[in-house]
Amino acid sequence: METYTLAGGLMVPVLGYGTYKATLENGEEPVLAAIKAGYRYVDTASFYQNEEAVGAALRQSGLPRTAYQVATKVWKTEMGYENALAACDRSLKKLGLDFVDVYLIHWPRGDLSDPHWQETVQDTWRAMEQLKKQGKVRAIGVSNFLPHHLQVLNGMEKPDVDQIECHPGYWQPQTVDYCRKQGILVQAWSPLARGRVNGHPLLTSLSQRYGVTVPQLCLRFLLEEGIMPLPKTTHAARLEENMGALTFTLQKEDVQQIEQITPCGWSGEHPDRERVYGDGLMSPPLT
Repeated sequence: METYTLAGGLMVPVLGYGTYKATLENGEEPVLAAIKAGYRYVDTASFYQNEEAVGAALRQSGLPRTAYQVATKVWKTEMGYENALAACDRSLKKLGLDFVDVYLIHWPRGDLSDPHWQETVQDTWRAMEQLKKQGKVRAIGVSNFLPHHLQVLNGMEKPDVDQIECHPGYWQPQTVDYCRKQGILVQAWSPLARGRVNGHPLLTSLSQRYGVTVPQLCLRFLLEEGIMPLPKTTHAARLEENMGALTFTLQKEDVQQIEQITPCGWSGEHPDRERVYGDGLMSPPLT
């Protein structure tokens, strides 16, 4: 599989496997299926409460530690210097690992009412830098950070990664462009919009013309943008289907058409406000 090279030098696959809610019914089986299908980058988080299952699957896979990469995240309630150091140790213990490849701050604002959230982010980031020096993490980054959140880290070590909701209809071009200019790799959570864009007429038309599925088209669009998708599925056939996004390319004019899709498929999650509940098709705020 092709790779992206992070600012700090770590090479990561262009496609990873997301595990949010993936282990609820069948434990480590979906992760083992993903590994069997060829995924070598597994994304989890302390909030997902599945680090034990992810670690067990990786041990059962028989792969040497050098053959796969693991990312996890520090949750809102674990932010702050000492809290983040302790959170990483807990995650390593649950995963059964000596180090994780990528460690992220899950959300920029642990408490939306906290007027000092910037200082909390900076304290947490100092812990991330320390964990990297200690060899407990190989690369550090953030999740759900928009440009004004990223600017809080100016003067500190640059994040390697920013993981955001990203898919056709909500690909957050302003944040993506900011990260490109800063040399920060964008990872996409919910890259398939949890199926909410499957019936979109343009995506349907293009998928038929290329002879691929709409999910494959969505993933390929992100890859064409230089974004690393982290699709999640518990079905072996869909794991294979998603891998098919690596087997074709899109013409530039088709990428541009997808970029212009009217906002749709948004989850309602936003780092600066409470979740917006709805059908997922409302126009999101500009980010």
